[in-house]
Amino acid sequence: MSEKVVNLTNENYGEYIHGETPIVVDFWATWCGPCRMVGPVIDSLADEYDGKMAVCKINVDDMPDVAAEYKIMSIPTVMVMKNGEIIEKAVGVRTKEEYKNMIEKAL
Repeated sequence: MSEKVVNLTNENYGEYIHGETPIVVDFWATWCGPCRMVGPVIDSLADEYDGKMAVCKINVDDMPDVAAEYKIMSIPTVMVMKNGEIIEKAVGVRTKEEYKNMIEKAL
């Protein structure tokens, strides 16, 4: 995982989710095969958008309350958020270009 990806926890997620900086949030789990396919794409986005937005991951097994709050029913789910509001959401594996198109709407 890229050093630029932030693993969100119960202690730090509020400052990212509700912050002014746009964020990408990848809801995932270690046992999820498609999540492992999306992981390297998320890592490359973190490198590419460094300084422009935060790229974060939430392990749904570690944070089930947050997953429930955002009604995450399937993983991987990737959301682009700004000021605590969901700008874009994609469920399942997408291409890097599709994720970039989502991100551009928040910048």
